[in-house]
Formats: sequence, structure tokens, C-alpha cells
Amino acid sequence: MSAATTRSRTPRTPRTPDRQCAEAVDLAREAAEEAAAPGVVGAHVEIVAEGDRVVTHFFESKEPGYRGWRWAVTVTRASRAKNVTLDETVLLPGPDSLLAPEWVPWSERLRPGDMGPGDLLPTEQDDPRLEPGYTGEDAPPPNSAVSEEMEDHLDEEDAELTSRATSRGAIAAVAEELGMRRARVLSRYGLHVAADRWDEAFGAKTPMAQAAPATCESCAFLVPVAGSLKQAFGVCANEFSPADGRVVSLAYGCGGHSEAAIMPTPPRPAPPVLDSMAADEFPIRPAKDSGSTTEPDGASEDLGHS
Repeated sequence: MSAATTRSRTPRTPRTPDRQCAEAVDLAREAAEEAAAPGVVGAHVEIVAEGDRVVTHFFESKEPGYRGWRWAVTVTRASRAKNVTLDETVLLPGPDSLLAPEWVPWSERLRPGDMGPGDLLPTEQDDPRLEPGYTGEDAPPPNSAVSEEMEDHLDEEDAELTSRATSRGAIAAVAEELGMRRARVLSRYGLHVAADRWDEAFGAKTPMAQAAPATCESCAFLVPVAGSLKQAFGVCANEFSPADGRVVSLAYGCGGHSEAAIMPTPPRPAPPVLDSMAADEFPIRPAKDSGSTTEPDGASEDLGHS
């Protein structure tokens, strides 16, 4: 790496440039024009002394898309020599140059919702959010009665019984047979990260929870979750809630709380005294004892008279 490249990174104390190197402007311009495209080397900007008999000439760059960049040509001469020689020619950004944004790895550029159908998101082997589900070290509890000497003794016995290292495929096969299908599970760090993310979206500090009449802990629409997170989170099952189908904190709340405002049963009206909606029965023939008609006799029916 040349002196011109490192000059912009580490500030140095200004020094007096060598006179003969400082006067070699034409030599520096010829070198810049030879390295650049025709007509893109502008006016001479400044001279910077990089060391003893080492000077860098800066020329304005007119290259499209390189606003504020400068051509840096470093020249030098040997001790007691009069001839100035060329050291390096490079295009460097200036104080007000237009630079590309800093490169960010793809794993840090991803945001929730970026994945689509068919996309694959590989997980690193040493992801701090995960830990082995069945291959981790069996560390005794802090208050365990097993001493360190006994633990070392057990490890030595296991090493003697195990003649070869168990492959990952064999461990996976045994785990599959025992019903332990997950090779890795969430670590404590992964649980904390997920809890912080869920609490930020549907937690006690959200405006909806601040205005809620009660918390989700006493709501009938809360579906409990399993594992260690069940002490702080659940799933909302209220279709009218803004958190329907989301993991919510037990301290979260909304206006759709099941016990916030119970709707009273509407009163049933008394039966009407006069039912005007029912159908009235009208007989086709008058009653026999009404006296309005008589029963026809059999003789008149035979003669065809009514």
C-alpha cells in the first residue's frame, strides 16, 4: 500500500514538500492522463508531502459518476538526485466525494417479510439463537450434589466405553427413533431475542395496551403456548382484535377483551293480549246447532233436488 493510499486514513503532521518534487506538476499530469480516459483530468488541486522527497499531486477528476474524486499522483526522487520519478497513480475520494454505501452482508440486510415462496434462508452452524437439542454437554445444576471429581470420573468411563466418535448421522437416526426430530432448539439467547421482539409489537408499552380496559392474562380469547414462554406470552384468538393470530404478551390488551363489556341479554316482550298476527279459523259449513241451515234429506238427493 502506497503513501497516497494510507494518507487519507491516518492523519499526519503537515511537513514542507520537497521543492523539486513539488515542481513536477507536468510529470504528474502526464501520468494521470495516461491512466485516465482522455479529458477527465481537471485542474491541479493541491500538493501534499508524504515523506522526505515524496510528494503527491492531486488533480480534479471530471469522470462522470465520480463527483468529488481526485487523481493522486505520487512522485519522488532519490537522495542528492535531481531527477524526479513517478511512484504511483490512483483515483482517490476527496472530502466531499460521492461514495457508495458501506457493504452489508446479506444476513444483516434481511428484514421480516422479505422471504417469499421458494426462498431458502440458511442458518449458520454457530447461530447464537440455537443450541443442540440432544448433543449438548450435560452440565450438572449449580446446586447439584455431584462433585467435579465424580463428573470427571464419569467422563473417563464414557470415553473408555465409546471406542469411536459418534457421527452426526447416527445421532440423528437415534433421535428420530426416540421422537426427537429437532436437531437444534432455541437457546436462551434466542428465547430472549424473540421475547423482546414480540413484546415490542404486542406488549404492555404499546398505545393499544395503554388504553385497554384489561390485560390479555384475564381474556378468554388468549390461547396458552407451551414451553418456558407460556409464563409471559400467548396467542390471540379474537378475530376482531388487531392481534388476532399473533403472539401477544400477557400484559398486552385491547378493546376486544372478553370481560371488558359484557353485552346484556335483550329482554323478551310479554305475549300480546290480542294476537293480531295469528290466523283466524273460519269454518266452511255453519255449525249444526246454529239454526242457519238444515241437513239435506236422502229423498231430495235421490230426486236431484236440493
